[in-house]
Amino acid sequence: MVVAAAAVPTKRLAQEINLQLRRAVIPRCRSAPPMPFSLESLAALATIAGLAVSLLALVHSRAWLVLASLAFVAAAVTAGVYARRERLALKSASTALEGYSIDSLNMANLRRRVNRTFVIQEADHTVRIEGEDMTIEWKYAGFCKTGRESAMEFSLDSEATVNFDDMDCVAFDLGHDPGMAHPIRPLLIGSDGISKKISVPFLEPVTANQPFGMLLKCTLPRCVTVGSGYYTSTLSFAQDRVRRCTVRLIFVGAAPAFMRVYEGTPGRPIALVKNLAPSRREPGLCEYVDVAADREGQSARVYLFWREHA
Repeated sequence: MVVAAAAVPTKRLAQEINLQLRRAVIPRCRSAPPMPFSLESLAALATIAGLAVSLLALVHSRAWLVLASLAFVAAAVTAGVYARRERLALKSASTALEGYSIDSLNMANLRRRVNRTFVIQEADHTVRIEGEDMTIEWKYAGFCKTGRESAMEFSLDSEATVNFDDMDCVAFDLGHDPGMAHPIRPLLIGSDGISKKISVPFLEPVTANQPFGMLLKCTLPRCVTVGSGYYTSTLSFAQDRVRRCTVRLIFVGAAPAFMRVYEGTPGRPIALVKNLAPSRREPGLCEYVDVAADREGQSARVYLFWREHA
């Protein structure tokens, strides 16, 4: 009887301890995040599974097991190749200059679309920076090389996110409206962000070998910060060279302490081209002009500067 009386509390005590342990462990297990699986790990798991099934097929001499193992190996190879391609694409799209990440160019590189419709002969980019606001004016001249085209696409890249609805954008079809009497409202393509695609329709479609001219003006409020800043001039056309490309940067107020020009192409990593000196400097105004003859049709120039104050 003494032994029985002692055994009952011991059993209850063991049940109580077990219950407390379960209450302490189970919530932790439920709150633990699931283990993430990358494409590389899935490829490795598929390879291991394929080898295991292959060994089992050899032991039992089953044809369906052999086919299953081949399917696992094929899946592993496909996943591995895709993962490597995506990793290389992200690596090539990443751009950092002097420890400063050029986020808009990185995003633009991932979404880059080469224009195969037009041949650009001259490109003029004018940028006016006043305080934290940036006003851009892009002018392109060339000719159409397809049977018929009704619009031209542009890529707007900025240091900070500016909603498209907050941007004052207007375009002009200089070929059909040289006096700029009929403004055109650009259209946003896809998602908004620091790198956005917009489309500008022509007043009338252009046809093969027809010359054209397009002018785009946009104001990006509060997109340039004090300290390090940049402007990107990108060309994405399916042609070897653009005959002439001019970039003008005008600063109203504080002048930058320096202006460095970097350039990169799909076949060459971005590198320093030159230190650009101001072409005009007066109280409250500083202008830089960069003229490039025979610039590559698919290239990006980054103008990196530093301002002590706006």
